[in-house]
Amino acid sequence: MKAQQITDLTGPETALELVELPEPEPSHMFTPGRGVIVDVKVAGVSFPEVLQTRGEYQLRPELPFVPGSEVGGVVRSAPEGAPVKAGDRVAAMCMLGGFAEVACAPEHLTFKLPDELDFAQGAALILNYHTAYFALVTRGRLQEGETVLVHGAAGGVGTATLQVAKGLGARTIAVVSSDEKEQVALECGADEVLRSDGPWKDQAKELGGVDLLIDPVGGDRFTDSLRSLRETGRLVVVGFTGRSIPEVRVNRLLLNNIEVIGAGWGAYAMSKPDYVREVGAALDELIARGFVRPPIGARFPLERAAEALQLLDGRGAIGKVVLDVA
Repeated sequence: MKAQQITDLTGPETALELVELPEPEPSHMFTPGRGVIVDVKVAGVSFPEVLQTRGEYQLRPELPFVPGSEVGGVVRSAPEGAPVKAGDRVAAMCMLGGFAEVACAPEHLTFKLPDELDFAQGAALILNYHTAYFALVTRGRLQEGETVLVHGAAGGVGTATLQVAKGLGARTIAVVSSDEKEQVALECGADEVLRSDGPWKDQAKELGGVDLLIDPVGGDRFTDSLRSLRETGRLVVVGFTGRSIPEVRVNRLLLNNIEVIGAGWGAYAMSKPDYVREVGAALDELIARGFVRPPIGARFPLERAAEALQLLDGRGAIGKVVLDVA
């Protein structure tokens, strides 16, 4: 099979090499001997893959390895008793190995793809939407009618968070950096859109303040994020695409009765298959009701995976970036 390997840690421009490899065995590190083999149609491209090209992600396999955490495709084989069978259209979270024509995924992270979604949307579904649900509901304790502000609202996690929050009955405020990204945020359910280079904190307070703030960006906007919260507001840290990891002055939390909450979906969910299935069912309901429709941005062939990673690295992605494999 054709696959892209990370062969060194020199960054997204030069770390990848297109190679021919044997197809994977039906066994996965999370479910030994019970892997689901998927013929990959589309592979999702995410920020962790950018970090992996520099050796900066927490998952650090020995070189060389095939990156790619999620795919949309068709099941070739599945273990007995698995929730999917040969021939099923699926969205699958394989953790590694997705930038290839064939991938192996754990059975509890392989989901039948609803008819409403195509393979590209399947490749955009698990990492971003399970993260969004985890950040909003499991960690953020979102209640219907609350106001949610989302940073990086036109990116993969941001658009997923807007759609899930809207489907759960929240009022949504998006923070973006351009007219194009504003349009994407509005299409994904933003009730209000603010600019990241403007007085967004003051504008958010004028809109009544924020109950729950989802931040996949980090960086120098963190203090203003805290200041935008209402009393008992919660700021959920999802990631640091802005490359700078902020620090918290805890007196702000004390004086304003607010919280900073970490949301590391992978570390939490990988050992909890029942929880993963529960979230999958909740997302299926939001898909059926029309709220969840992953927006697909740039598409590249497998051979141009480096360009896809560079687009993410330069923060130029809008919606989900994907690789068309077959």
